Amino acid sequence: MELKSWNLRSTPLACIPIGYLCNYFLPILFLLICCPISAQEDAIPAQQPVDSSLVQTKKRRLDARDPALLAQPITIEDYKIISYKRDTTYLDTTLTIQKEYKFNYLRKDDFELMPFANTGQPYNKLGVDLRSVQPYPALGATALNYNYMEVRDIDYYNVATPMSDLFFKTTFEEGQLLDATLTFNTSPRFNFSLAYKGFRSLGKYLSDQAESGNFRMTTNYVTKNGRYRIRAHVAAQDIETQANGGLTNKEEQFEAGDDNFSDRKKVDVRFNDADNKILGKRYYFDHFYKVFKKEKDSSRIERTSLGIGHVFNYETKYYSFNQTQQSTYFGDRLVPTIVDKAQLKTMYNEVNAEFYNATLGRLQGNISVYNYTYFFNSVLITEDGSRIPSRLKGEEIAVGATYEKKIRGFALKGEFKYNLSGELGGNLFNASAGYQLNDHYRITASAHASARMPDFNYLLYQSDYVDYNWSNLGAFEKEQVYGLQFNLDSDIWGDLTVDYTTVDNYSYFGSAPDNIRVEGVENSIVRPVQEGNVLNHTKVTYRKEFRLGGFALNNTVMYQNVSQANEVLNLPQLVTRNTLYFSSHVFKKAMYLQTGVTLKYFTAYTMDAYNPLLGEFYIQNEEKLGGYPMLDFFINARIQQTRIYLKAEHFNSSFSQNRDFYSAPNYPYRDFVIRFGLVWNFFS
Repeated sequence: MELKSWNLRSTPLACIPIGYLCNYFLPILFLLICCPISAQEDAIPAQQPVDSSLVQTKKRRLDARDPALLAQPITIEDYKIISYKRDTTYLDTTLTIQKEYKFNYLRKDDFELMPFANTGQPYNKLGVDLRSVQPYPALGATALNYNYMEVRDIDYYNVATPMSDLFFKTTFEEGQLLDATLTFNTSPRFNFSLAYKGFRSLGKYLSDQAESGNFRMTTNYVTKNGRYRIRAHVAAQDIETQANGGLTNKEEQFEAGDDNFSDRKKVDVRFNDADNKILGKRYYFDHFYKVFKKEKDSSRIERTSLGIGHVFNYETKYYSFNQTQQSTYFGDRLVPTIVDKAQLKTMYNEVNAEFYNATLGRLQGNISVYNYTYFFNSVLITEDGSRIPSRLKGEEIAVGATYEKKIRGFALKGEFKYNLSGELGGNLFNASAGYQLNDHYRITASAHASARMPDFNYLLYQSDYVDYNWSNLGAFEKEQVYGLQFNLDSDIWGDLTVDYTTVDNYSYFGSAPDNIRVEGVENSIVRPVQEGNVLNHTKVTYRKEFRLGGFALNNTVMYQNVSQANEVLNLPQLVTRNTLYFSSHVFKKAMYLQTGVTLKYFTAYTMDAYNPLLGEFYIQNEEKLGGYPMLDFFINARIQQTRIYLKAEHFNSSFSQNRDFYSAPNYPYRDFVIRFGLVWNFFS
């Protein structure tokens, strides 16, 4: 399948060409015509504050055969967001400090991440979660995949009336970030959504431009009798970044604080001709039919049911690195112009059967087939006669099961996946038990075990650079991960999470042992490596907010310890984020205002270095970075359903004499900058 993309450079607000949109609209339209598409109404909505300003007097657009429901007013609880795991929450239009933490490029709390200077560039890690979420290898280039939306990142909707969500934020020079979502329905049981997230940012440094486009279309449907449901989505994503290779004279041009280089365009960078690109398309649907259904007496409460389901996912994805000019930074070239391209096509089919009983719980068993083709353009024969194959292709067959049950204050969940045949498939096991002690305390304990091959770019890679060609399928073994987690949520004492993980055959990228040094700081050639010793990772995270009148102090503190024979997993020992802010209604309660200062700090450690050819971070143990504070000042406001954000990011860099703030070796963190944005919900 040919993968195409659009160019976002020519317009300030990224938008989708009509022809490109039609390429993805027609297949999903065909799917909708052939089979009705789903909504999930069986999940229990999470309790959230109700926005009284959204209570409307107009009638619901419900089935005319439900006259009792027609007269009910619409509230915020009628705008439901349904996750991949069928957890349901309400649309939240409140203004909280958690919304401030999520007002960023990823729209997630990035506490454990360290962004580069420009939006859309890689994130270095301050913390890790080593547990596997799927039993199969991914394409790779993980440093550039943070904005790539996987199946588990797609939300579905069930709304009473059409609703839109508009997210806007300025970036760094000649661009902006826009994420727009429109949800609507043709009936209470037939819901759709269209969404597009596009951004462009030139950046403060040379050859640092980044841009992306994430198109999503979702739909879900459930029949009136509740027997059949289906949900589906189409996603088309394009992520492109320029790779400048970092600074080449950081001591004189950056760290010395010379005013001649306050314009960062004057700072020398390693490359001005290289770029990375990730492009992917995905078609997904999940449908289910209840063969047997028994309700309790004459009510609509389900007592017992038995059903069968089917999950389908087809995805094509590629990663490329291109460079035009001669450079010896990555070693010798095979050809003058570098055009590296790794491609992956996958198709997943799962058939499942589910039994539900109000007393026994919900049990599902499944069998799945996973087909993959990871490939390059040709077979490579090296100078020493080694043969680097052009592809990895195979089929994996696995069985699995899930179970969940709520017994008063207890909530039990479990899942496992076991690979029956195939070379790359792994095993997965998760179990958790939670108990609600009372309205103020909840405890949860969970266990994880998995065996999984590392990503495809560890197993096979081809490049026009001589030293970036390898085939490790026979040499690499599955990573063995075992973990325990304990969590205590308390309205009084705060939230405490203790996570312990042990890993065998940990895979990482490291400098080639025979590589020459570049400028005496870092090595230019890296290779995939597997650690032969077991490493142990302990992470303790504590969250607590203290309030006094309109003032509040929100704290998040994370402590980490890694026990390892070799320095292959480098992390800061302490990461903290503390926000002192004030909240109050103003202008006769027409506006809700929130203003404060956030401090983020992590202890110095040997930060991973970044390799732009692979789009991966790699281990370096020579240079310690970190140990500097990052201060942000913000003023946020809420007017009806509009949240407005104004932030002065890293303002202490403007008066600090030390220019030692880095996101990775040779990659500085951003300077002081003022950014503006908003989130706006429309209802009709």
